[in-house]
Amino acid sequence: MANAVNTKSTLSLGDGSTNKTSTSISTHIIIYVNGVPVGAVKNLSVSESRELKFIDEVGTDGHIDSTPVRSTNISGSCERVRFDRLRIAEAFGRSFVHVSSQAYPFDIVILDRQKSDNASQISTVIKNVWIKNISYAYNADDWVITDKMDWEAETIYSVLAGGDTHPILGKSVAIGGERGSPAGYGESSWIERKTDTGESRGSLDASGLIDIGSSNYGSGIY
Repeated sequence: MANAVNTKSTLSLGDGSTNKTSTSISTHIIIYVNGVPVGAVKNLSVSESRELKFIDEVGTDGHIDSTPVRSTNISGSCERVRFDRLRIAEAFGRSFVHVSSQAYPFDIVILDRQKSDNASQISTVIKNVWIKNISYAYNADDWVITDKMDWEAETIYSVLAGGDTHPILGKSVAIGGERGSPAGYGESSWIERKTDTGESRGSLDASGLIDIGSSNYGSGIY
C-alpha cells in the first residue's frame, strides 16, 4: 500500500514496497543571500500576518462578511552562532555590524531541497529585508556567542527552482505535493497564484473579486 487508508498520507513509493521518508526536515534547507549560503544558522523563523475585519449588522446574530483591512506584514528572526569571525549582519552579506548602519534592504532566499530533482526544489524569496534588532550576550556559563537578528520585509513569494516546469500551473509551488494537483487549484493566471509566485504584491487589488468564489478557480480572472 502506497497511502494510508483514511487520510491518503504517503507511506511508501508507488510500487507499495519501497520505503520512503515524506517529512520535511531542516537539513534540506539552505539559506542564501546574494547567492552565498549563510552558515552556522541555528534558527530562522518567518511570520506572515494581516489584520482581518468581520462585518456585522443590526438584526443579524452572526458575521455577514469578512475582509482583510491591512496589507500582509512579513517578519521573522534568525539566530546564528558567531562563526568564521562573522557577525550576523556580515553573514547576511552586509558591510556593517550595527542596525543603524543599514541604508538599503536585502533579499533572503530559502532553498528547500527535499526533492532530488532540481526542477521540483522550492525557492522562497523574502524580499527587501530590513534589520529591526540585533542582540547578543557574552556569558560566563556558556562561552559560545550567538547573535540574534529580528527583521521585517516588504513581501515574500515562492517558486519552483526549475522555473516554468508545469504546463498549466507554471512555476507555482502549490501543485499538491506528492499527491498531485487536486481539483480547483486553478491555472497560473489565477490571482492567488500570481501573488504566490511574486508576480503581484497582493491579491486584493485584482478586479472582479466580488463576482467570483472558490468554485471559480481557474477562471483566469486577474
